[in-house]
Amino acid sequence: MSDASLAARSAALDLLRDVLRKSIPFDDAFDAHPELRGLDPRDRGFVRLLTATVLRRLGQIDALIQGSLAKPGLPKATVHDILRLGAAQLVFLGTPAHAAVDTAVELAAAKGAEPYKGLINAVLRRIGREGTELAAQQDAGRLNTPDWLWLAWRQAYGIGRTRGIVEAHLHEAPLDITVKTDPAAWAERLEARLLPTGTLRRAAGGNLTELPGFAEGAWWVQDLAASLPAKLFGDLAGKRVYDLCAAPGGKTAQLVAQGAQVTAVDRSAKRLERVRDNLARLNLSAEVLATDAATWTPEEPADAVLLDAPCSATGAIRRHPDILRVKTPEDIAKLAKAQSRLLAHAVDLVKPGGTLIYCTCSIQPEEGEAQIDRILARDPRVERLPITPGDLGGGHAGDGNLAELINERGEVRSLPGMLGDLGGIDGFFVARLRRLHD
Repeated sequence: MSDASLAARSAALDLLRDVLRKSIPFDDAFDAHPELRGLDPRDRGFVRLLTATVLRRLGQIDALIQGSLAKPGLPKATVHDILRLGAAQLVFLGTPAHAAVDTAVELAAAKGAEPYKGLINAVLRRIGREGTELAAQQDAGRLNTPDWLWLAWRQAYGIGRTRGIVEAHLHEAPLDITVKTDPAAWAERLEARLLPTGTLRRAAGGNLTELPGFAEGAWWVQDLAASLPAKLFGDLAGKRVYDLCAAPGGKTAQLVAQGAQVTAVDRSAKRLERVRDNLARLNLSAEVLATDAATWTPEEPADAVLLDAPCSATGAIRRHPDILRVKTPEDIAKLAKAQSRLLAHAVDLVKPGGTLIYCTCSIQPEEGEAQIDRILARDPRVERLPITPGDLGGGHAGDGNLAELINERGEVRSLPGMLGDLGGIDGFFVARLRRLHD
């Protein structure tokens, strides 16, 4: 095994430890890993793919490992993770058996697990022989989903929708792009599919910075679902808009591109650096403030407010499979309290007659529908302004049933598994409220 190959697998092993045992989000662990910068782009890409595959398929992989052990019970953590990396390569990434097994054995020696080399060799050789056939017989969606999430989704959406959610999580999400102008022309230049909302969709992968229009700031990456909230205000030309919890800034860019005078607020100064960088690349301008949106009191209310509240991000598991491994029911309860405070304060920031959009990239009802029920029950100054399928369309040709995304209450409730003919969508919740006169 080459030094680069060993370094790549060693980094993947470190990332698994950070996510599974320290509950560090994968992107944070990846960005902070000291050795990844020294790898070439191809090896860094392999590290990301390998680690994400283990996180996405963890339940299946652990079942295969357990079934291949001569005695019940799992080995110590480092050995277990080495087996996970090897099994992912053998069963899901198509790595030749000799390469996956040999590199795992050498990795064990490098990590102080030399006494387990024989075990690792035997288990992975068995998985190499039998794993692909066994994996085809597994209930993949159920195995890879933690019990608490499976039960929560089944209660909220029923078994059919839940099956659609967990099966969508088995596949990497496509690359979605929002353009400032002329989506049809850019769809042709980018060799992308133009979706009925105006989003452009390409297959995942490749170097974004080398695509046409990136350097000149013609577009930015933004999931189809995440692009919907900013469309729901109507004409924003010349209007003052507060974008609360704004980082990383995709919605800020949309609002500015629609002609609004935007103040982007986020409590994280570090995350706001990315907002500023994105706006600069896109040749767009907004006021950017590092402060807590739950207590911020501007001099005057705005014509419109967009609150993209911090959430569990369970709607984005296709893109971030580590969410399956780091989130807990306690996180949901804590986040729901913070969302309630933010939403109550956001009402104060909207002019009478103005519009407030509340959204989260979560599919937990506590972070979506329940928040709207609560604010409507306790604050007579707001009413729901129902969303229609026509509000979501970008006026562009395309197929797909956008009505599927809207619940009976007039809110957007997208779920992974919806819009399958278009390549799917992230889970998202969006409600539109009108501030009434006092």
